[in-house]
Amino acid sequence: MRVVPRITMMISVPGYKYVFQADFYVYNRYSSREEKEEKNMEYLTGVKPKETKEISELLEQTEAGTKVKVNGAVHTIRDMGTVAFVILRKREGLLQCVYEEGSADFELKDIKEAATVEVEGVLEENEKAPNGIEIRMESVKVLSEPEDEMMPLAISKWKLNTSLEAKLNYRSISLRNIRERAKFRIQEGLTRAFRDFLYSQEFTEIHTPKIGAKGAEGGANIFKLEYFHRPAVLAQSPQFYKQMMVGVFDRVFETAPVFRAEKHNTKRHLNEYTSLDFEMGYIDGFEDIMAMETGFLQYAMELLKKDYARELKVLDVELPDVSQIPAVKFADIKEIVAEKYNHKMRNPFDLEPEEEVLIGRYAKEEWGSDFVFVTHYPSKKRPFYAMDDPEDPRYTLSFDLLFRGLEITTGGQRIHDYKMLTDKIAARGMTEEGMEQYLATFKHGMPPHGGLGIGLERLTMQLLGEDNVRETTLFPRDLSRLEP
Repeated sequence: MRVVPRITMMISVPGYKYVFQADFYVYNRYSSREEKEEKNMEYLTGVKPKETKEISELLEQTEAGTKVKVNGAVHTIRDMGTVAFVILRKREGLLQCVYEEGSADFELKDIKEAATVEVEGVLEENEKAPNGIEIRMESVKVLSEPEDEMMPLAISKWKLNTSLEAKLNYRSISLRNIRERAKFRIQEGLTRAFRDFLYSQEFTEIHTPKIGAKGAEGGANIFKLEYFHRPAVLAQSPQFYKQMMVGVFDRVFETAPVFRAEKHNTKRHLNEYTSLDFEMGYIDGFEDIMAMETGFLQYAMELLKKDYARELKVLDVELPDVSQIPAVKFADIKEIVAEKYNHKMRNPFDLEPEEEVLIGRYAKEEWGSDFVFVTHYPSKKRPFYAMDDPEDPRYTLSFDLLFRGLEITTGGQRIHDYKMLTDKIAARGMTEEGMEQYLATFKHGMPPHGGLGIGLERLTMQLLGEDNVRETTLFPRDLSRLEP
């Protein structure tokens, strides 16, 4: 609202010799600036429909012979002389476009590999083309061009015939390869399934800090840092926070990075990985945790089959049967595989990588399962919060899930009684320093509960049949790699 200049009026009243002077201010609703703003105002009302089509839209909504517009990156150009095949890379896969001299208003030399373009043309069916369709090109608009036309990797090849090191050094380029990026679409499906399934089971998603005062797992594998002149650590797991939140929401989960300062340089270890964690209260026993994970795996395989069939086909992946998963005690299975495969046990308190492989082999041969739960791990090898087996306190009510001979999950029932928890801390010669808030949660009452953590990259690796976890990690962090 704007005030216009003052107007002065002289008012004389008959019979009086005085003249009254009054000042009036006239208000306009809008100034010229506000009028201009109002005139040019636009309101956003939601997602704006685009003229360009995605592959699924072309397949489902568009008839052959229709003029269409698409965009994408030029994956490769196959020049056959008067005819050329321009293959576009889109988020759903590859789309074939056909260039013919004289039928388009541009020349083939106008477009380059790795350029991003907008193509107009006529949709046609072609069973030999990717997805069974192609576009006869009429015009093209170049959206961007590469500065360097020489690609560091031959991404248009079906398989990248190069070393893992080269793929990681040029990670953002190597992932443009259809097979390489398909791995991470599958990984997306696993994460999505984890979330969707747990939401369906009335879990609450939480987000916990990754900088803390004390590690949840103990030991020496902790990244230490200075936090405003105070000692701090990077989270080994969200364990403490998960348990604390069970007292609030009953059932909680998180998908987030965890950090382990392990000086391992193996095909199965990373110093930063993504953990799929959940914790649930009011359990009858640790078997409830294993049952919940089995339900997640069943949900995940169905989701991958339904929504990620294209990626499964590209990677030639056969999904495992998870209709039922066997469970066997730690001490029993160690003895079984030692005898059956003539393996000498060296560590009575943990599973060696070789033993995991043998257990996986045994589960497949004897039970027809790619998965096996190994239960009742020795208390000596489990954290202080693990519930000891009341029938034999040398062991815990805990488990690992092995998938094709590799541990992908650790979980179990937790101690929920305050005195039992503090007694176990004392028995192990530990200090309560830095755990005061965690312990206070139990002092004020907690339900019987338990949970687990799944290594997302390991799960993906085993599902896809890769032999190195870095193949299924977007940007790995290990002993030697901090870039890209």
